[in-house]
Amino acid sequence: MQPPLPQPDALRTAMARRAFIGNAGVSLGAAALAGLERRLPAATVAAEQSAPAAGHPRIHPPLPGLPHHTPRAKSVIYIHLNGGPSQLDLWDYKPQLQEFFDKDIPPSVRGEQRLTTMTSGQKRFPVAPSKFRFTQHGESGRWVSELLPYTAGIVDDLALVKTVHTNAINHDPACTFVMTGSEIPGKASLGSWLSYGLGSECDDLPSFVVFTPLPDIPPSQALFTRMWSSGFLPTRHAGVALRGSGDPVLYLRNPAGVSTADRRRMLDTLGSLNAHNLARYQDPEIETRIAQYEMAFRMQASVPELTDLSTETAETLSLYGDDVNKPGSFTHSLLLARRLVERGVRAVQILHRGWDQHGNLPRDLASQCLDTDQATAALVKDLKRRGLLDETLVVWGGEFGRTVYSQGTLTKANYGRDHHPRNFCMWLAGGGAKGGTSYGETDDFSYNVTEHPVHINDFNATILHLMGIDHERFSFKFQGLDQRLTGVEQQRVVTEILS
Repeated sequence: MQPPLPQPDALRTAMARRAFIGNAGVSLGAAALAGLERRLPAATVAAEQSAPAAGHPRIHPPLPGLPHHTPRAKSVIYIHLNGGPSQLDLWDYKPQLQEFFDKDIPPSVRGEQRLTTMTSGQKRFPVAPSKFRFTQHGESGRWVSELLPYTAGIVDDLALVKTVHTNAINHDPACTFVMTGSEIPGKASLGSWLSYGLGSECDDLPSFVVFTPLPDIPPSQALFTRMWSSGFLPTRHAGVALRGSGDPVLYLRNPAGVSTADRRRMLDTLGSLNAHNLARYQDPEIETRIAQYEMAFRMQASVPELTDLSTETAETLSLYGDDVNKPGSFTHSLLLARRLVERGVRAVQILHRGWDQHGNLPRDLASQCLDTDQATAALVKDLKRRGLLDETLVVWGGEFGRTVYSQGTLTKANYGRDHHPRNFCMWLAGGGAKGGTSYGETDDFSYNVTEHPVHINDFNATILHLMGIDHERFSFKFQGLDQRLTGVEQQRVVTEILS
């Protein structure tokens, strides 16, 4: 029996402004329905799990009018070091600090900065010079810590920004800020914005994929899904996290006794029911459901192929390092990131925990760099030799930096550092970034910016620009505001680091 039609009041509610706006524009669900409403012979099911036939709509189409200008990069691989890596021990070389060992940082330098509760009660703020040796590398002569020997070999491919700063001083709001442009939860992440605006050239994988590899040391900070959430954007643009153990995606395999053809017929029937509700209620989340069911079906073939490294050469596997065949490792995640962008995925995010060194920094930071340095450099080299670096933007950085003064006990061999939002280092490689450049300067204590500050939303505006998006014209109406990744304040593209 045909279900009763909604009454006028209910229909008006269903067609509320938010639902109408969410349903306006390009309909990804319509694209998925084109596949769902076809009855497929069993012989064609395997082919249907690969790229759609010529003339079929893209599964992840871009918004009309995007990109705004010719993009320099097609994809982003974002390496986020959760916890705040110490700029003083990795990139911001300050040899004169040796003279200040165990002396209090001058009040004129520390100023009125807000302190965390972890050091606000300290009676002293003794300077802790880095114990690690720095040497110059590349034609650019970049000073790099001994902790990054592999990354030191690619410095001429990196655009280093030494003066990134943020508003937040604690991890959760700072990570939320880096990824969404705001400390307030509920905003859309960078990868979701890219998925929403640009879609993806891949029809068999999500447009935004996330990895959360565990380090060898116990992670000190949790990861929250808001860092790859779609926020107020349609939920189909949220990052899809691939697991490091077991099946990369839960329930990807069909249960015993259920064939691929059976699954196809089940989705066709379910798609018809969802299409009926979509026509009645115009709810954009029904579109998402249709699209995600179809994507899950396609991923049953594409994910096993993605994670099968048997086609990689011994040379490539050796380039990445010993952990490359260890699912869930940082190294394995980076090789999969390269394979994803090779297949046309728009955004890949790798979040590595354990960079919050309030104590035992020399030991724990060395361990973290040992876990990540070789694979990070290998990713850039691998993209470059395959001709993919010019169209792939690699981003490296954390949510803030670390203080020059020690938290707790200080010795020549051991110290800790508190959170420092005033300046920290991030770098870009490929995708239109000017390799071999360094932008911005800090004072003798790496405590204040002295030249060319770069707010985190300036940095995000630059990423969007390289992807062909004008951040001032890229917005989504929510709660009566034109929401943007870069916020409502004036931000700028850092053109000085662009090639």
